[in-house]
Amino acid sequence: MWKKLLLIIPLLFALQTQAQLREHANEAFGDKEYTRYSVYYSSLLTGNVVAGEATIEVKTHKKQFFDRPVWHIVGEGKSKGAFNWFYKVRDRFESYVDKEAMVPYLFIRRTREGDFVQDDDVYFYHNEKKAISRTATTAIPENVQDFVSALFYMRTLSLEDFDADSAYYLDFLLDDSVYISKIKYQGTEYIKTSIGTFRCLKIAPMMATGEVFADAYPVNVWVTDDKNHLPILAEAKIIVGSVKMELIDYKNLLNPIDAQVKKR
Repeated sequence: MWKKLLLIIPLLFALQTQAQLREHANEAFGDKEYTRYSVYYSSLLTGNVVAGEATIEVKTHKKQFFDRPVWHIVGEGKSKGAFNWFYKVRDRFESYVDKEAMVPYLFIRRTREGDFVQDDDVYFYHNEKKAISRTATTAIPENVQDFVSALFYMRTLSLEDFDADSAYYLDFLLDDSVYISKIKYQGTEYIKTSIGTFRCLKIAPMMATGEVFADAYPVNVWVTDDKNHLPILAEAKIIVGSVKMELIDYKNLLNPIDAQVKKR
């Protein structure tokens, strides 16, 4: 009997110390959602020019991870026109995200930007609190996000999730390092685009400064002030100039887009 107890106790301890996946409600997006964005680059030298296009698609994946259903979210970006001559971009990012917990199991990166090439595959083992990429094994906190899943997780939040200072804190993994991002809510604005005018919530995520961004809050994102929280516009100040993404097409939204106050 004592021998059996000695065998059972370590097992019980291991089960208690494993991270438990949360249950997180999602009323913001669903199967087959598709969005397309026009990407603009602006500087004193070039003015405002069309630099490329980006698409994001959400699908229910047939394969399950750890016997749990997942979203397969794919984002692609490519340069257009003259930009292909001096800075050709062909990027693809994928994330397999648990439908109930809204955490990633696999993040795939295929980056082609000018002469820069980077590929990676990151597997998340949340119960073991580790992520394994092509180059490292990294300890991760509970409910950590990758770059793609973080965007969709943020869409599921409401203003009630923000603290008294209108901020929300999010853990995410990037290039084998864990970061804590502070996301600020900055109020409501009306945004006019080529497809209409929308009542939007304005948020600003904290970014890592360095070769691309000059300050900690270089990005502003406007999402619809309805259940979809659909990104309408994003502007990023970079070292040289700025980049803007504007929604130009969408399909298969989960909810009516009540925040659109005027059609084109």
